[in-house]
Amino acid sequence: MRNLTSRIILIVIIVAVAAWIDFSPKLELVNPFNLQPLWTRDVSTRLGLDLRGGLQVVLEADLPEGTEITKEQMDTARLILENRTNALGVNESVLQVAGNNRIVGEFPGAADPDQIIATLGETGRLEFVDFGFSPVAEGTTVQTDVDGGTATDPATADPAAPVVYHTVMTGDKIKTALVSQDALGNFVIEFSLTSEGGQIFGDHTSTHSQQFLGIVLDKVVISAPRIDEPITSGSGIISGSFTRESANDLAIKLRFGSLPIPFKVVESRVVGPTLGQDSLQKSLVAGLIGIAVVFLFMGIFYRVPGMLADVSIIIYALIAFAVFKYFHFTLTLAGVAGFLLSTGAALDANILIFERLKEELRSGRTLRNAVDIGWTRAWSSIRDSNLATIITSIILFWFGSAFGATVVKGFALTLALGVGISLFTAIIVTRTLLNLVLNFIKPGEENLKWFGI
Repeated sequence: MRNLTSRIILIVIIVAVAAWIDFSPKLELVNPFNLQPLWTRDVSTRLGLDLRGGLQVVLEADLPEGTEITKEQMDTARLILENRTNALGVNESVLQVAGNNRIVGEFPGAADPDQIIATLGETGRLEFVDFGFSPVAEGTTVQTDVDGGTATDPATADPAAPVVYHTVMTGDKIKTALVSQDALGNFVIEFSLTSEGGQIFGDHTSTHSQQFLGIVLDKVVISAPRIDEPITSGSGIISGSFTRESANDLAIKLRFGSLPIPFKVVESRVVGPTLGQDSLQKSLVAGLIGIAVVFLFMGIFYRVPGMLADVSIIIYALIAFAVFKYFHFTLTLAGVAGFLLSTGAALDANILIFERLKEELRSGRTLRNAVDIGWTRAWSSIRDSNLATIITSIILFWFGSAFGATVVKGFALTLALGVGISLFTAIIVTRTLLNLVLNFIKPGEENLKWFGI
């Protein structure tokens, strides 16, 4: 009885927490004394591209054929691109490496696909360029010696020959970059440098007073301020004709650096939300019909154990959905399919147990003894079948990761999680509920008809 009580308390706590997560868009713990939040977490449901609509983009490394691309370069590029798009407000974006030279990006609910495509396609190489005493207009395309050329003096260079300017420092020396406003209300970017960058910047501004230091992004001049005094603090401000959007766009590129390899957009498509909502509604209707039929079957064929299994399946659904919401898993149509399939796996474990229970009752064992032996003898079959499903899910997840098949990954992830949770509900929840019911049946009052015999 002590063990049974502990399990009941555990189940009640888990179900209560799961229900709190399931029916709340945000979790919050409030200090009872000053009513200030102590802890908060967003647990709103995150729908994938196929359910919510949005943008899908395929990027390919823009390098000569035969150029070797390392896994580290692709992983670094994926992380930089993910940070860029997240900074644009697309917080549910999914980017993953596909093959040796491609990155697949999905952006559910993307409000401005053109801006996302432009951000993904830019290398974002920032250079601080020495223009000497000759200012260069914003928007001018320039050549620099960072690509191997030799810097030339604009005052003595051949007018017909292109001028190559000296790059003092590149953007990888920037540590932070934030948008702010100056005293006149103009948008500027405040940046700070690494220790190495601060030293380089300080040395140059100390010896080039009254000269122009150009800020060049992807070979285009975006600002060319004059050095009025040495800047040795390791921080500075980029000013220019910025709007809030353009300042934020530049700050994103500064914060997240340049890509280790250039990419080009080889495919992009916009998915409308109508198709996704229609698919979701039809899937949910089909799922509800299937669950209703299964519930009726379990109740009619297995009687009391079947109805208890129905209760455990409801608990399973509450726990699984809570896990998806709490850990910010993006729910796709394939994920819904995996979730419904794992529900069948949860019932499969119960059916194995109940069939063993009926066999033990037919052999003449008492009801409580039959329950205990049935669970013990069915465990090996439950373990092996669920282990095989989990191994299959791992293989599918690896396949989806290696080839950029997000549909396969979503299906595999929800299936594996569902199987793990179903083991808990079948072994712990259903068994606890059945033992609880047996406590209300007195010896001699056992009616085997209520157990499918």
